[in-house]
Amino acid sequence: MLKVLNIVGARPNFMKIAPIVEAMRRRARRFQPLVVHTGQHYDAQMSDAFFRDLGLPEPDVYLGVGSGSHAVQTAKVMIEFEPVVLEQKPDWVLVVGDVNSTIACALVCSKLGIKVAHVEAGLRSRDRTMPEEINRILTDQISDLLLTPSGDGDENLKAEGIDEHKIRFVGNVMIDSLFNQLKRAEEVSKIREKLSVDGKDYAVLTLHRPSNVDDKETFSRLLDAIENINERLPVIFPVHPRTHGRISEFGFEERAKKLMLIEPLGYLDFMRLYSGARLVLTDSGGIQEETTALGIPCLTLRENTERPITVTMGTNKIVGTDTEKIEREAFNALSESREKTPAQIPPLWDGKTAERICDALLEYGKQNSL
Repeated sequence: MLKVLNIVGARPNFMKIAPIVEAMRRRARRFQPLVVHTGQHYDAQMSDAFFRDLGLPEPDVYLGVGSGSHAVQTAKVMIEFEPVVLEQKPDWVLVVGDVNSTIACALVCSKLGIKVAHVEAGLRSRDRTMPEEINRILTDQISDLLLTPSGDGDENLKAEGIDEHKIRFVGNVMIDSLFNQLKRAEEVSKIREKLSVDGKDYAVLTLHRPSNVDDKETFSRLLDAIENINERLPVIFPVHPRTHGRISEFGFEERAKKLMLIEPLGYLDFMRLYSGARLVLTDSGGIQEETTALGIPCLTLRENTERPITVTMGTNKIVGTDTEKIEREAFNALSESREKTPAQIPPLWDGKTAERICDALLEYGKQNSL
């Protein structure tokens, strides 16, 4: 039996870990899964709600590291996580994504000789000014098993000199959660009715990256475009706490009131909201993948993406922060028929990635025992 510590720190991790833990529990004779929550995202409304919505068990270990600079937060996770590893003596530590908790836990295990599996390995934006890019690169370099969501991930890792025997193309585990929970979201969430948009055209906006919201001029350009799009159809804006603070700091309250500002949503409410949208605008990563799987036009408010397959095969377009480009691509998307042939879904984005991850962990043990 393999004892696996599954690490969650920030909300995107929860959607990736939930189907993996569920798959491991179905194989109770082969796996003993434990959930370690670092507390990197600690707000109850934005964290605990995701656990409930996803059916994740209460964390077996909660580190409670809280906020801080990248250095402080990473160091806190390492200090708090090391005693857990020494006590639990896991066979594997499974980390996901690219947040500070990911690299911190991987570093601890690398020093202690504990095997690390990285889910969502190999993604690259080519932008090293993004802290997430550094986390991705370093985690991949010290992990024992690299579980990639798309073929470009495999190619990136090989180009960086990673032993191809460590690489397993398993697909996108985020899509497991999407397919598992979409029907439930339709049944239990009333968010569209609450906002009076059910059966109507609307757009959804998410905005939280420091490069977009911490710079007043950039934030203002984005609002210029969003305000104009809002004249065509309502833009619903679940406001991240960081973004809310900048709206107040920069004196953008009156401008923001033109949009439909709402509090951050739980996983099921947010899923039901964006799954019915005519258009999604975002600077997030996972939403690019989910909109591709659902065939919803998505505009990414960044200059690059670590998920290029959502552009080459999906519904995503990179528009940056240029007001005219955002407006042009938004109106182009809105002018297209809803009955347009949906984008091709990338290989292995089929809702069965968690099972393939479990298989890869078991196969690794067999291959390395020969």
